[in-house]
Amino acid sequence: MVLLAFIICVLASIAITPFVKKFAFAIGAVDKPNYRKVHQRIMPRMGGLAIFISFLIGMIVLRPDSYEQPLLTPAIIIGSFVIILTGVLDDRFELSAKVKLAGQIMAALVVVVYGGVQINFVNLPFGGAIEFGFLSIPLTILWIVAITNAINLIDGLDGLAAGVSTIALLTISLMAYMKGDMYVMSVALIVAASAIGFLKYNFHPAKIFMGDTGALFLGFIIGVLSLLGFKNVTVVSLIIPIIILGVPISDTIFAIIRRKLNNQPISAPDKSHLHHCLLRTGYTHKQTVLIIYAIAMMFGLAAVIFSMAKVWGAIILIAVITIAIELFVESVGLISNDYKPLLNFVKSGTKKNL
Repeated sequence: MVLLAFIICVLASIAITPFVKKFAFAIGAVDKPNYRKVHQRIMPRMGGLAIFISFLIGMIVLRPDSYEQPLLTPAIIIGSFVIILTGVLDDRFELSAKVKLAGQIMAALVVVVYGGVQINFVNLPFGGAIEFGFLSIPLTILWIVAITNAINLIDGLDGLAAGVSTIALLTISLMAYMKGDMYVMSVALIVAASAIGFLKYNFHPAKIFMGDTGALFLGFIIGVLSLLGFKNVTVVSLIIPIIILGVPISDTIFAIIRRKLNNQPISAPDKSHLHHCLLRTGYTHKQTVLIIYAIAMMFGLAAVIFSMAKVWGAIILIAVITIAIELFVESVGLISNDYKPLLNFVKSGTKKNL
């Protein structure tokens, strides 16, 4: 039944997207070129509406149910409607950052308060636990909103956000299957299938953009599912969703660092995200997207290995990943072209040995 729902969602997304494209043009939901944009012509956005409709079809076909949290499915659907409405309005009218944030918080509140999705405590690796108490709700909302925005930030090239989100969703689905969580596995596969169908029109050269409608929806769903799949476990295991979402999370963190160092507001747009840096090094549009896909897959594989490692093995893996990220960031100039402390240290050590 899951395979059937997956196929139906892929086909539904492929069939619906052309109609969404016409609708976007009809209401003026278009993206015009400017100095920050890579595309050179007016493009329809709001393509995420096709992903959302396909997702709803998949939920109707599969009817996944969470027996531990009976209100979870309606909460996810209602929260998705809120986030989709926020995205649609932004794609058409370009809402202010505060209004968009309010929509994201409202959507998160629905799944947290109505659906019962909360991080209540975390077990420490060497004994004991951290109880969050009254901070449980705000911390959960913060996670969902943060992941929602992280996916939105990487939506800068044709097929980038849809592809990276699909890889993250497939990884979450695989790990949920390994844990025997059929609910998370099913919902993740439905959303992944919907994004895959949309990629037929969104991969370079794109015929339509997903817009904030799609980026906010995918980020919202990934944020919720990552909590459902890995909540109330050890600190080490809680790192798994962070590794899975390594590309959008690291790009967001380094964007914040970069803007702070340049005395810019955190929300200030720039052309120094990961995809911009790769483009500047000489890679083509398509090559850049495929490279980031490969990086996302490596993060996904690392998360699977991480989930099977013992505590010390997990700690070593985190250290290796951290060093690898730092070296990559310095080599592509993600913070700045002059920021290369680790590379300079390695070079100086190499010269001394010679």
